[in-house]
Amino acid sequence: MEPEVELKQKLMDDLKQAMRGGDKVRRSVIRLVMAAIKNAEIARQATLDDTGILGIIAKEVRQRHESIEAFRLGNRPDLVAQEEAELAILNQYLPQQMTREEIIVAARRVIEEVGAQGLGDKGKVMPKLIAQLKGRADGREINAVVTELLTS
Repeated sequence: MEPEVELKQKLMDDLKQAMRGGDKVRRSVIRLVMAAIKNAEIARQATLDDTGILGIIAKEVRQRHESIEAFRLGNRPDLVAQEEAELAILNQYLPQQMTREEIIVAARRVIEEVGAQGLGDKGKVMPKLIAQLKGRADGREINAVVTELLTS
């Protein structure tokens, strides 16, 4: 059975649209994402589903945030603007990001499900929670919430 790949199809359609419209930034960003997806599929020897694709897009978003910070420190407003334009395009493919309160609710539910008692049980909680929230919440934020809940 073919995994759910609506997002991949949307990326392909948007790439064709960008090529027709002459939108060079959108075209290059989508091509970069498609290449990352292809590389991940080759590495896993399997077709990625939408969840896997969201993970790749989230990774690209994280890289843009890090680049923007570095370029700001280096006083390169031209490169900051370019990265922000790419970031805006990437964010269009991610679902609405969860608030900290929503992450806490989801984390409490998973902690209860696995019966986690303290920080030693973090390894039981994190994989399950990250799989549920993939693409909708940053891994560092999830980690911070879980650590906070398990130590209190």
